[in-house]
Amino acid sequence: MNVAVDVRIASPSQLVDVGALRWDSLLENGGSPDESRDVFSERFAEWGGAHTSTHTCFAAVASDGIVIGMAWLAITQRVPSARAFDRASGDVQCVYVVPELRNSGIGARLVRAVLERAADLGLERVTVHSSAGAVPFYRRAGFASEDVLLHVRA
Repeated sequence: MNVAVDVRIASPSQLVDVGALRWDSLLENGGSPDESRDVFSERFAEWGGAHTSTHTCFAAVASDGIVIGMAWLAITQRVPSARAFDRASGDVQCVYVVPELRNSGIGARLVRAVLERAADLGLERVTVHSSAGAVPFYRRAGFASEDVLLHVRA
C-alpha cells in the first residue's frame, strides 16, 4: 500500500497517539494491559514529555495527521575515557508500524531517522534488542551481531 508519510520527531501533542500505538503493540504480542488504552496513552504522553533529555520519539504521520508508526532513541551517558570525555550511546526502542502498513518502508524510514539523529549527536554506538522475527529488518538497516556485546536479564 502506498501512503504519503512524514517521519519526524513527535510533537508533544502526538505522544498520546504514540502511547496508543505502544498499548496496541502489547495486545498484538499477546500481552494483557493493566489499564485502559486512554489512561495508558495519557500517562505515556506525560512520561515522554518528562524524558526528552534521554529519549527522542520519531513518529510516522500519514497525510491525514494520523500517527501510524513510532521509533525511539534512548540515550545513555557513558563513563568518560581519557580519549573522549563526553561519551554516549543509544538504543533503538519501541519500533512499531500499524499492521496494515507494514512492509511498506515506513519502519525503515523510522529507523533511519533514529540512526541519523544518533550520528548528529555523535553517539559511539546504537544497539537494538530485537524480536527474532525482526532481526533481518535490523540487519538490512546496518545492525550486526558482536560476540562482545552481552546482556543478562535482571
